[in-house]
Amino acid sequence: MVTIRHFPRFFLLIAAVFGFGAAGHAEQPLGSFGDWDTFTEREGKNLICYMASEATKARGDYTKRGRTYIMVTHRPAEKSSNVVSVEAGYAYKTDSEVEIDIGKDNFKLFTAGSTAFAYDSKADDTLIKAMIRGAGMTVKGLSQRDTLTTDTYSLKGFTAAYKAISAACKV
Repeated sequence: MVTIRHFPRFFLLIAAVFGFGAAGHAEQPLGSFGDWDTFTEREGKNLICYMASEATKARGDYTKRGRTYIMVTHRPAEKSSNVVSVEAGYAYKTDSEVEIDIGKDNFKLFTAGSTAFAYDSKADDTLIKAMIRGAGMTVKGLSQRDTLTTDTYSLKGFTAAYKAISAACKV
Protein backbone atom coordinates (compact mmCIF):
# COMPACT_ATOMS: atom_id res chain seq x y z
CA MET A 1 0.00 0.00 0.00
CA VAL A 2 1.23 3.47 -0.83
CA THR A 3 0.35 5.76 2.02
CA ILE A 4 1.05 9.42 2.59
CA ARG A 5 4.07 8.46 4.69
CA HIS A 6 5.31 6.43 1.70
CA PHE A 7 4.38 9.24 -0.68
CA PRO A 8 7.80 10.89 -1.14
CA ARG A 9 9.60 7.65 -1.98
CA PHE A 10 6.76 6.29 -4.13
CA PHE A 11 6.34 9.61 -5.89
CA LEU A 12 10.06 9.68 -6.74
CA LEU A 13 9.62 6.26 -8.32
CA ILE A 14 6.66 7.46 -10.39
CA ALA A 15 8.55 10.63 -11.28
CA ALA A 16 11.45 8.56 -12.56
CA VAL A 17 9.13 6.46 -14.71
CA PHE A 18 7.35 9.42 -16.25
CA GLY A 19 10.23 11.89 -16.19
CA PHE A 20 8.26 14.25 -13.98
CA GLY A 21 9.93 17.02 -12.11
CA ALA A 22 11.49 18.64 -15.15
CA ALA A 23 11.16 22.36 -15.66
CA GLY A 24 7.57 23.40 -16.19
CA HIS A 25 6.12 20.32 -14.52
CA ALA A 26 4.07 20.61 -11.35
CA GLU A 27 3.09 17.35 -9.67
CA GLN A 28 0.05 17.51 -7.43
CA PRO A 29 -1.26 14.71 -5.23
CA LEU A 30 -5.05 14.47 -5.38
CA GLY A 31 -5.26 12.19 -2.37
CA SER A 32 -5.18 8.63 -1.11
CA PHE A 33 -8.16 6.32 -1.46
CA GLY A 34 -7.80 2.99 0.32
CA ASP A 35 -4.70 1.41 -1.20
CA TRP A 36 -4.52 3.82 -4.15
CA ASP A 37 -2.82 7.21 -4.49
CA THR A 38 -3.84 9.77 -7.11
CA PHE A 39 -1.88 12.53 -8.83
CA THR A 40 -2.07 15.16 -11.53
CA GLU A 41 0.82 16.42 -13.61
CA ARG A 42 1.15 19.12 -16.24
CA GLU A 43 3.23 18.42 -19.30
CA GLY A 44 3.37 21.88 -20.80
CA LYS A 45 -0.31 22.86 -20.94
CA ASN A 46 -1.50 19.25 -21.02
CA LEU A 47 -2.98 17.71 -17.89
CA ILE A 48 -2.16 14.11 -16.98
CA CYS A 49 -4.05 12.31 -14.22
CA TYR A 50 -2.98 8.98 -12.79
CA MET A 51 -3.45 6.62 -9.90
CA ALA A 52 -1.09 3.99 -8.56
CA SER A 53 -0.87 1.17 -6.05
CA GLU A 54 1.96 -1.11 -5.02
CA ALA A 55 1.62 -4.87 -4.79
CA THR A 56 0.54 -6.04 -1.34
CA LYS A 57 2.28 -9.37 -1.89
CA ALA A 58 5.03 -10.33 -4.35
CA ARG A 59 5.96 -14.00 -4.85
CA GLY A 60 8.63 -15.59 -6.98
CA ASP A 61 12.04 -17.25 -6.78
CA TYR A 62 14.16 -14.15 -7.40
CA THR A 63 17.14 -12.61 -5.65
CA LYS A 64 16.73 -9.02 -6.77
CA ARG A 65 13.62 -7.18 -7.85
CA GLY A 66 12.56 -3.56 -8.10
CA ARG A 67 9.25 -2.16 -6.92
CA THR A 68 6.02 -3.51 -8.35
CA TYR A 69 3.03 -1.29 -8.98
CA ILE A 70 0.04 -0.79 -11.23
CA MET A 71 -1.16 2.51 -12.68
CA VAL A 72 -4.16 3.91 -14.50
CA THR A 73 -3.46 7.04 -16.57
CA HIS A 74 -5.60 9.62 -18.36
CA ARG A 75 -4.06 11.98 -20.94
CA PRO A 76 -7.08 13.92 -22.26
CA ALA A 77 -5.06 16.16 -24.60
CA GLU A 78 -3.95 12.99 -26.39
CA LYS A 79 -7.48 11.55 -26.23
CA SER A 80 -6.08 8.75 -24.10
CA SER A 81 -7.83 7.48 -20.99
CA ASN A 82 -8.01 4.35 -18.86
CA VAL A 83 -4.49 3.22 -19.79
CA VAL A 84 -3.56 0.41 -17.41
CA SER A 85 0.12 -0.35 -16.93
CA VAL A 86 1.84 -2.88 -14.67
CA GLU A 87 5.45 -2.39 -13.58
CA ALA A 88 7.10 -5.72 -12.70
CA GLY A 89 10.30 -4.56 -11.04
CA TYR A 90 12.24 -6.67 -13.56
CA ALA A 91 12.42 -7.06 -17.35
CA TYR A 92 9.69 -9.31 -18.67
CA LYS A 93 10.66 -12.17 -20.97
CA THR A 94 10.61 -10.93 -24.58
CA ASP A 95 7.26 -11.55 -26.32
CA SER A 96 5.69 -12.86 -23.11
CA GLU A 97 2.25 -11.98 -21.82
CA VAL A 98 1.15 -11.00 -18.34
CA GLU A 99 -1.97 -12.60 -16.91
CA ILE A 100 -4.30 -10.64 -14.64
CA ASP A 101 -7.03 -12.37 -12.65
CA ILE A 102 -9.82 -10.42 -10.96
CA GLY A 103 -12.39 -12.79 -9.50
CA LYS A 104 -13.47 -14.98 -12.42
CA ASP A 105 -12.24 -12.49 -15.04
CA ASN A 106 -8.94 -13.13 -16.81
CA PHE A 107 -6.94 -10.67 -18.92
CA LYS A 108 -3.77 -10.89 -21.03
CA LEU A 109 -1.41 -7.93 -21.41
CA PHE A 110 1.58 -7.53 -23.70
CA THR A 111 4.99 -6.68 -22.30
CA ALA A 112 7.56 -4.04 -23.19
CA GLY A 113 10.67 -4.06 -21.05
CA SER A 114 9.55 -4.07 -17.42
CA THR A 115 6.00 -2.84 -18.13
CA ALA A 116 2.84 -4.60 -19.29
CA PHE A 117 -0.08 -2.96 -21.13
CA ALA A 118 -3.50 -3.99 -22.44
CA TYR A 119 -3.56 -4.66 -26.18
CA ASP A 120 -6.03 -1.86 -26.97
CA SER A 121 -8.32 0.74 -25.41
CA LYS A 122 -11.29 -1.64 -25.37
CA ALA A 123 -9.27 -4.11 -23.30
CA ASP A 124 -8.23 -1.26 -20.96
CA ASP A 125 -11.90 -0.28 -20.51
CA THR A 126 -12.93 -3.87 -19.78
CA LEU A 127 -10.08 -4.25 -17.29
CA ILE A 128 -11.07 -1.00 -15.53
CA LYS A 129 -14.68 -2.25 -15.19
CA ALA A 130 -13.45 -5.49 -13.62
CA MET A 131 -11.20 -3.54 -11.24
CA ILE A 132 -14.18 -1.42 -10.16
CA ARG A 133 -16.19 -4.59 -9.40
CA GLY A 134 -13.33 -6.51 -7.80
CA ALA A 135 -11.78 -6.63 -4.36
CA GLY A 136 -8.32 -7.83 -5.37
CA MET A 137 -6.29 -8.93 -8.35
CA THR A 138 -3.32 -11.13 -9.12
CA VAL A 139 -0.73 -10.45 -11.79
CA LYS A 140 1.45 -13.26 -13.15
CA GLY A 141 4.52 -12.55 -15.25
CA LEU A 142 7.68 -14.24 -16.48
CA SER A 143 11.11 -12.63 -16.27
CA GLN A 144 13.94 -12.76 -18.80
CA ARG A 145 15.43 -15.45 -16.54
CA ASP A 146 12.23 -17.53 -16.70
CA THR A 147 11.25 -16.67 -13.14
CA LEU A 148 7.49 -16.79 -12.68
CA THR A 149 6.15 -14.09 -10.36
CA THR A 150 2.71 -13.70 -8.86
CA ASP A 151 1.84 -10.31 -7.40
CA THR A 152 -1.28 -9.49 -5.45
CA TYR A 153 -2.91 -6.05 -5.50
CA SER A 154 -5.71 -4.65 -3.37
CA LEU A 155 -8.53 -2.90 -5.17
CA LYS A 156 -9.69 -1.22 -1.96
CA GLY A 157 -10.28 2.42 -2.85
CA PHE A 158 -9.91 1.81 -6.59
CA THR A 159 -13.33 3.17 -7.52
CA ALA A 160 -12.92 6.38 -5.47
CA ALA A 161 -9.41 6.92 -6.86
CA TYR A 162 -10.65 6.31 -10.40
CA LYS A 163 -13.48 8.80 -9.93
CA ALA A 164 -10.99 11.37 -8.58
CA ILE A 165 -8.62 11.17 -11.56
CA SER A 166 -11.52 11.04 -14.02
CA ALA A 167 -13.05 14.19 -12.51
CA ALA A 168 -9.68 15.97 -12.42
CA CYS A 169 -9.08 15.21 -16.11
CA LYS A 170 -12.76 15.59 -17.09
CA VAL A 171 -12.94 12.17 -18.76
